[in-house]
Amino acid sequence: MAQSSNDGTVRRRAVLGTLAAGTSASLGGCLRRARSITGWNTQDQISLRIKTLPADSDPYALGAARSIASWYGAAGIDAQVVPVSEEELLRQVLLSNDFDVFVARGPGRNPDPDVLYGLLHSQFADTRGWQNPFGFVDLDVDEWLETQRRVDGDRRRKVAADLQRSIVRSQPFTVLAFPDDIRAVRRANYANWRTANLQSSQGYLVLERSTESTEAETEESADVLRIATTDRRATENLNPLSVEYRRSGVFTGLVYDTIGYFTPEGTSPWLADSWTFTETGDAPRARVQLRSDEQWHDGEPVTAEDVAFTYALLADTSLGSASDEAETSANSRIPAPRFQGRTDLVDDVIAAEQDVAIFQFADCSPRVATRAFTVPILPEHVWRERTEPASISGIEVGTATEALVTNNIPPVGSGPFQFVRNTPRESLVFEANPDHFLLGGTDSEASRTVGPPAFDRLVVQVVGSDDAAVGVVAEGDADATGTPVGASTVPRIGRSQSLELVVKGSNIPYLVGYNTRTAPLSNPRFRGTLARLVDRKHLVSEMFDGYARPATTLLSGTEWEPSDLRWDSGDPVAPFLGSDGEIAVGRAREAFRDAGFGYDDGRLVGGT
Repeated sequence: MAQSSNDGTVRRRAVLGTLAAGTSASLGGCLRRARSITGWNTQDQISLRIKTLPADSDPYALGAARSIASWYGAAGIDAQVVPVSEEELLRQVLLSNDFDVFVARGPGRNPDPDVLYGLLHSQFADTRGWQNPFGFVDLDVDEWLETQRRVDGDRRRKVAADLQRSIVRSQPFTVLAFPDDIRAVRRANYANWRTANLQSSQGYLVLERSTESTEAETEESADVLRIATTDRRATENLNPLSVEYRRSGVFTGLVYDTIGYFTPEGTSPWLADSWTFTETGDAPRARVQLRSDEQWHDGEPVTAEDVAFTYALLADTSLGSASDEAETSANSRIPAPRFQGRTDLVDDVIAAEQDVAIFQFADCSPRVATRAFTVPILPEHVWRERTEPASISGIEVGTATEALVTNNIPPVGSGPFQFVRNTPRESLVFEANPDHFLLGGTDSEASRTVGPPAFDRLVVQVVGSDDAAVGVVAEGDADATGTPVGASTVPRIGRSQSLELVVKGSNIPYLVGYNTRTAPLSNPRFRGTLARLVDRKHLVSEMFDGYARPATTLLSGTEWEPSDLRWDSGDPVAPFLGSDGEIAVGRAREAFRDAGFGYDDGRLVGGT
């Protein structure tokens, strides 16, 4: 047997040696015949489709994706960029998992490690929305994610650091950079643009009237805030549960109240007047006192029953009707995909009194539990009828409910602004809700911090491009660009005497996301090498014109970022395989070979 094996090896080497010595004229035919004889069939080149946004939807994503595709190509990967609309991109990535790689802005970053729980825990690998769209499964990461929910203080800080190190090593996604949000604003009607954070609903509410307004301008504006945006989706859909129509939910956040809202110090009461936590074994319980006399926009009272209904609906938008069993199983539920990472913290909510809700949480600390208070509270009398399966031309779609697909126009919330009218793809109008606690003179921490809005009406106008948005503001037809504009507009903003340039660091990063469900992206060493093909420093300089900050971790710039993961001159874990935007081909090939891959005539092949 040993001799036979050795003879076979010798014969195989002889054939391959003949191939190496053959002339170029006969090499093709001999190569095909030899491969057939030896069983060495040519492997397909690794091919990746990079989905991203077109230039008129995002000022940076397409350029970044093209640079990344060129770097992949230099390393022997067949990489093609596929631009799709933002609505379609979110549908394909977050709902149908129909992607290899995507380049786009990720979910908004709350500066707390628990934001990573929904994003990466393996229990969400088969769910939808920003709950693990990568299909990522790593038991070590799961353990860190679960532990950080239960511990506090220095112990949690250490766990969060270990968690981030594990994520960076396995690379389910690669953080490119945190961009600066660039806006053009006019000071004629409103001031404090630089301190107002328009990435959140509360940012609009803290705007103040300008003392520079002329009498004519004040009469013309009539306490109206006018916003120019390139994102038409809010004019077509105001469903706070919708995945493909919501990125940050700023406008739906003005319509729907939450029990609490994020502040730099943590979560503070909003629709709740207060809450009190008690320990019940390993899991906390909270008694939530709602503000009295709050009403829905249609005049119905807001009650604890609405709160209990909301959390039941977000956990299963079919409210059990998706299962024929007496008790709905976890696999038959149809949760709201935008909020599953937060509602997963809640085991049960009971309406104890009309304005008192009792929350029973899962095994977590009270600090983490308060993240569950930041979901929109919905009126039961409106949403109860939306629990049936969604249908197309009378045919039911079992994986969705009406709650998830309704455009929800007109919306009925309890927030500080209520819907007036919309013209799809053109405009959207809200007006202040006089019965809201912010406007009713209620003395509370929220009303003192945020205060009553300085405008009675909000008008959103859709335009076709960043340049058009800046032009509308320059001409006095809008007070600000609501969606951030690209760095290419900065010179124009700076030249205009009527405009002010406002630049603020964003908490929504650009990501390269990988679909880890399929080979070779299921291989962490392959993903780690892909991360090393991206020169983020070059992207920040060339694509973002310097208006961005490269980063290694999603918690970059927060108190939770470990010092060894901070971006100084480069990525400390996945440094670029080249310099000045140019791939060092030899180093890239060596890295892929070390990861178990090979090359065939310069094409990257193999791997699992």
